[in-house]
Amino acid sequence: MGKHEIVIYWSEEDQAFIAEVPELAGCAADGATYQEALANVEVVIQEWIETAKELGRPIPEPKGRPVSA
Repeated sequence: MGKHEIVIYWSEEDQAFIAEVPELAGCAADGATYQEALANVEVVIQEWIETAKELGRPIPEPKGRPVSA
């Protein structure tokens, strides 16, 4: 899997953790726990990328962030 940024937050409205991938439009998942939301979004990222490839659409490169020591 690539190194796309994943943003995870708690949604009071949904009563679930939401995991979004800002670089991949519409790519998001939820889960009852932080870990479940992360696991679910990892599957959705793979599916998003596979679908984009099948449709001949561009796949954004992960922007990444520098890691400080």
